Amino acid sequence: MLDVKNSKTFPLKKRKHKVNFKKFAKISNHKTTIGDFMKSLPQILAANDFQNIVKAIKKSKLKKKPIVWGLGAHVIKTGLNPIFIQLMKKGYVNAIALNGAGIIHDTELALVGETSEEVIEGISNGTFGMVRETGEFINKSINLSYQKNKGIGEVLGSQIIKNHLPYKDHSILAWASKLRIPVTVHVSIGTDIIHMHPNADGKAIGEASLKDFMIFSGVISKMKNGGIFLNVGSNVILPEVFLKAITMARNQGHKIGNFDVAVFDFNLHYRPLVNVVKRPVEVLGGKGYYIIGHHEILIPLLSSTLL
Repeated sequence: MLDVKNSKTFPLKKRKHKVNFKKFAKISNHKTTIGDFMKSLPQILAANDFQNIVKAIKKSKLKKKPIVWGLGAHVIKTGLNPIFIQLMKKGYVNAIALNGAGIIHDTELALVGETSEEVIEGISNGTFGMVRETGEFINKSINLSYQKNKGIGEVLGSQIIKNHLPYKDHSILAWASKLRIPVTVHVSIGTDIIHMHPNADGKAIGEASLKDFMIFSGVISKMKNGGIFLNVGSNVILPEVFLKAITMARNQGHKIGNFDVAVFDFNLHYRPLVNVVKRPVEVLGGKGYYIIGHHEILIPLLSSTLL
């Protein structure tokens, strides 16, 4: 039996410490600005990571390196289009990747200023996803993308403008078209409501989305010694696309690496953690961050801090 009296101790000052009072939060007052608030946060864990993400984005902008955003559809449904439109105008967005659902919500906002339906009610009577204008407009644009040998994002954004959709100023796609910022759309066939519509063309959808993947891979190929990819609210599609785009770039001789990545999401998910935050930086260098919280709070805070 061991005797506790024989345990050896050493002075507290000789131990390495993870936390120092100099990194503690600062007290704010009623005159605190967003900048002051950020400086008041403790330099510990997620608060420190958040500040490092802000620095990484600003550094990428200063060095003219790609600032690439991957946005899940929920980001649009939580009312963040004005935030991303402002970030585009201010030079904090060089490219945007969307999944198929993202273009649906963005286009519906441009069409009628509203989006998102009651799924349970629609399933029971067979009307879920079957509104006419959404399928007609988006599928027509995708078919046009195929005919013109262009990506879905480019053509859909230009069509929103060309057709003078009444709420186009609320559309990420439309503003990206105006500002000549590439938006790529990465579709999984059968996952989006427009695939159930009469004018859906699988060949056009697949070919145009493949075109967008090539455009996206071209953007990622420029992420050498700088740049940042931010995955916001996509748990499967965009993390997988990002990893494959890295492989495409490396396979074709682009020596990309030493860039930063960040994930913003409600929960910790396997693919964003592994395919975005861990694998790329472990192999190619850079820093990876994962911030957990609500998009509708974190993204406005991030934008306000940047601007």
